[in-house]
Amino acid sequence: MSAALLPKPQMRGLLASRLRKHIVVAFLFSMGCAAGYKFGVAEPRKRAYAEFYKNYDAMKEFEAMRKAGVFESPPLK
Repeated sequence: MSAALLPKPQMRGLLASRLRKHIVVAFLFSMGCAAGYKFGVAEPRKRAYAEFYKNYDAMKEFEAMRKAGVFESPPLK
């Protein structure tokens, strides 16, 4: 009598049905991680680089390093 109350186990297609569900969950999780990285890391990094190079003068930095003696080949003035 108690055997009639238990549902029969799925004997065929168990792997396929589980894989279908897990592939969808893995895809959604990976898209969430990618979006989190893009908006949490990559975009702020791009903004920081853009802000830095907006006012960066390479020749001024080169002259400062040359006067400090960082380079060996450019002559000191």
